Amino acid sequence: MKKIFNPKKQDWPFILQRPTQTVEDIERTVMQIFNEVQAGGDKVLHKYTKQFDRVELTDLLASPDEFIEAETLVSEQLKVAIQTAKSNIEKFHESQKTSKIEIETTAGVICWQEKRAIQKVGLYIPGGTAPLFSTILMLAIPANIAGCSELILCTPPDKSGKINPAILYTAKLCGITKLFKVGGIQAIGAMAFGTESIPQVYKIFGPGNQFVTVAKQIATKFGVAIDMPAGPSELLVVADDSANAGFVASDLLSQAEHGTDSQVILVSTSKSLMDKVEEELQKQIIELPRAAIAKKAIENSKLIFVENDKIAIELINEYGPEHFIVCCEDEEYYIRNVVNAGSVFLGNYTPESAGDYASGTNHTLPTNGYAKQYSGVNLDSFMKSISFQRISETGIWNIGNTIEVMAEAEGLQAHKNAVSLRLQSLKNKQ
Repeated sequence: MKKIFNPKKQDWPFILQRPTQTVEDIERTVMQIFNEVQAGGDKVLHKYTKQFDRVELTDLLASPDEFIEAETLVSEQLKVAIQTAKSNIEKFHESQKTSKIEIETTAGVICWQEKRAIQKVGLYIPGGTAPLFSTILMLAIPANIAGCSELILCTPPDKSGKINPAILYTAKLCGITKLFKVGGIQAIGAMAFGTESIPQVYKIFGPGNQFVTVAKQIATKFGVAIDMPAGPSELLVVADDSANAGFVASDLLSQAEHGTDSQVILVSTSKSLMDKVEEELQKQIIELPRAAIAKKAIENSKLIFVENDKIAIELINEYGPEHFIVCCEDEEYYIRNVVNAGSVFLGNYTPESAGDYASGTNHTLPTNGYAKQYSGVNLDSFMKSISFQRISETGIWNIGNTIEVMAEAEGLQAHKNAVSLRLQSLKNKQ
């Protein structure tokens, strides 16, 4: 990891750059595949599944037998772990339910807000080198609690046309029956436009590589909503001498092993801690099965020394990390002052892995600095707020003149007339 000491503020944007590619070529590829999917449907999905996943499928939809078989292949230990995580995630997201908000803004004017579920949602679950069955829990659970009526899941098959058993088991546990063996750009296109097999959805959720991320963003041009721009994973740890260097190194490596384009950063007010963390990284990385991936990610990563907590939090808010771990004596300072982060982990015994799997919070989070304006996935991500109002005769009498004056000032006479006619009818009653 590159060490940086007391960087000047004007250099922060350069130092904090993400290791992402330019998207121009990706955008061209996305539009080409989108156009083909829109025109050719399932035939095109089969074509790209053969090209990218190296397998020819007879059916895109996972069969009931595949779900049954998967249940026998997943160990009892893993089943218990998934069920435990599911319980915690359900508890946290159930607690996010809110009741109807109602208020009388003026005598006779009642306004209220109610939430309704998004009816059709698509869940994208990466396969690749790490099949993220945990992401199914993070997306399907709040979707079910919200009351979404149709859940479509797309995930790429392996070279034998199979889906990882843990993905199938978790999907079934969450009540998903429509699981399609489609990945990448073509999966996003299928959910955006619909095909003979895959229904069109109203909103697409889930992380992915840069191709999937760009595809999701372009899908919004075609009337489909997305959860957020969620790209390569990232972690920032702030730590001082109260931190455990071994723990910090393990957290940095836990994100580095996601992919070669992941980024991890340590910000510290202690040079000695930075040295200890660097030593721990070298020791721990050689034991990892995904060491080659982690090493490449570490090349994109940095150890940054700053003089005090005030400079540290300013730099952190400038970066806007997806995951933010605080291992500092004055953690309350960071709690009070953090404004840009996807999810925050506090103390030496709160690894980022807990949020990835089983503490209850959601791990689908904004990356690439989007934590400055996006929230991570939560219950409200699967819902819409609809406002209602009812105005009585007394109410229209009380606010009618206000509406008339404002409508006339904007030159919208029909708007004014809609009120004036009602007020005149009330006068005629008197």
